[in-house]
Amino acid sequence: MKIICVGRNYADHIEELQNERPAEPVVFIKPDSAILLKQHPFVIPEFSENVQHEIEVVVKISKVGKYIEPKFAHKYYEEISVGIDFTARDLQNDLKAKGLPWEKAKAFDGSAVIGDFLPKAQFSSLENLTFELKNNNQTVQQGNVNMMLWKIDELIAYVSQYFTLKIGDIIFTGTPKGVAKVNPNDVLEGYLEGQKLFRIQIK
Repeated sequence: MKIICVGRNYADHIEELQNERPAEPVVFIKPDSAILLKQHPFVIPEFSENVQHEIEVVVKISKVGKYIEPKFAHKYYEEISVGIDFTARDLQNDLKAKGLPWEKAKAFDGSAVIGDFLPKAQFSSLENLTFELKNNNQTVQQGNVNMMLWKIDELIAYVSQYFTLKIGDIIFTGTPKGVAKVNPNDVLEGYLEGQKLFRIQIK
């Protein structure tokens, strides 16, 4: 399976990092080795002094698809959750300045937290979902999918132009503002529509 991630999909986060607003989705991939195993802490890697949290809505692909039309994209996933795209921001900034790929800063071991999945059928609308990240019981990021520049179905259609989507693939759909450095002993909890879907400790 592969983890397809979308960057710069919330205007407030683009402004937060002083990035340019893209004309089309920014896409990158994490390997399956990036998944943080359940019940495991996140260990800050020694190569970064500034690992930041980015909470995102994630969807799990449920059928094989290629060149999917947006109007049919909803048929390609049945479950939804939240996750964290951990980012070594200092390393990423250095790589970006040199015009190099981001993988070392975004795709390292343990950099993808994936919460428990919920059936999308339990939500009345997938275009008005709230999500939230708490750090030590304090809300640090909040978002709503209605703030996305490209909605979930549009993202599925877009990435399927380039990558065949397979059963079990995961799509991270972008983060809102509020990204910040994590520190040892932090406890991060992710919520979708008020339901807690992950809890991890930082070491």
